[in-house]
Amino acid sequence: MGQLIDGKWHDTWYDTKSSGGKFQRSTTQFRNWITPDGAPGPSGQGGFKAESGRYHLYVSYACPWAHRTLIFRAIKGLTDHIGVSVVHPDMLSDGWTFDTDFPGAGATGDTLFGLDFMRDVYLKQDPGISGRVTVPVLWDTQQSCIVSNESAEIIRMLNSAFDVITGNHDDYWPTNLRDAVEPVNARIYDTVNNGVYKAGFATTQDAYDEAVYPLFDSLDWLEERLTDSRYLMGNTLTEADWRLFTTLIRFDPVYHLHFKCNRKRIVDYPALWAYTRELYQWPGVAETTHLDHIVRHYHYSHDTINPHRILPINPVPDYTAPHGRAALG
Repeated sequence: MGQLIDGKWHDTWYDTKSSGGKFQRSTTQFRNWITPDGAPGPSGQGGFKAESGRYHLYVSYACPWAHRTLIFRAIKGLTDHIGVSVVHPDMLSDGWTFDTDFPGAGATGDTLFGLDFMRDVYLKQDPGISGRVTVPVLWDTQQSCIVSNESAEIIRMLNSAFDVITGNHDDYWPTNLRDAVEPVNARIYDTVNNGVYKAGFATTQDAYDEAVYPLFDSLDWLEERLTDSRYLMGNTLTEADWRLFTTLIRFDPVYHLHFKCNRKRIVDYPALWAYTRELYQWPGVAETTHLDHIVRHYHYSHDTINPHRILPINPVPDYTAPHGRAALG
C-alpha cells in the first residue's frame, strides 16, 4: 500500500507506532453527490446529475468497501448504466494496479483510460494530489473528475439517484427507518466492519484486545438480533444489512485466520450463517462476490502479517445451501 504526497508516489503503509499499535483508518477526500437533477447533495459541490453512461466505478473485488458499491449497482439495476473497472487483487509496492494477469475472472484493467495504476486515476483528478489511494472511486466522465471515494455515500447515491432512469424504486434507505438504522450502522462499522481491521493490524496485545473483544460482543449481539428478526430492521432489508454482509462473507475465508478473529466463525452462529447465505443468494449478489480475489488479496498483499505470502487452503463454505429464513420476521 502507499500514498500520494504532492503528486508523488510513496510506498508506505499506515503508522501504528504513533497510535499505540492501533490501526487508524484515514478519512476520504471526495464527498460530492450524484442527485437526480444535479443539485448539491449533503456535502461537496453540485453539478453531478444522474445520467446513464456518465459515471464509472473503480473497484476491487477483494475490498469490502468497494463490494458495497458493486452490490448496489447490481440490486438497483445499474449494471447497464454505470461502467466498472476492477483492479488486480495484489496490492504491493505500487498499490492497486490494473494488471490483468490474475488466473481467474475479474481483473479487467482500466476500461476507461487504459491506465496502469489506481494512483493514476487520482493524478488525473489532480497532478499534485496528496493522500491514500483507495477504492471505490466513482468517476464522472463528463467533468473528468472524482465524484466520491466514500463507499457509504456512494451506496446512498445508487440507492435513489437513478430511480427515474432504471424504474427500480427499491429503497434500502427508507425515511421511516433512518433514525433506527444509523446507530446500528455505527456499531457495526466501528466494531465489525472496521473492527476486524483493528484486530488484524494491531501491533500490540493491548490494541488487539481492545478490538477483538468488542468485535465478538457485536457478533453475539447480531446473532441474538437475527434469531428473532429476518433482517437488522425486522422484515425490511436496508443498507445496514448490505454493509454488514460484505464483512460476514469475508470472515471465515480471511478474517478468522488472517486477522486473528478466531474465537468463532460465522458458520458457528446459526442465525448469522443463515442470514449470510440468504444475502449471498439475493439476485445479482453472488456475481459481485469473488472469493478468489478476496483470499488472494489479504494473504498475498499484507506482508506485515503474512511475510512469506503463503495462501491457506481454507474450508469451502457452501453459500448456496438453503438458508430457511423465509418464515422469519
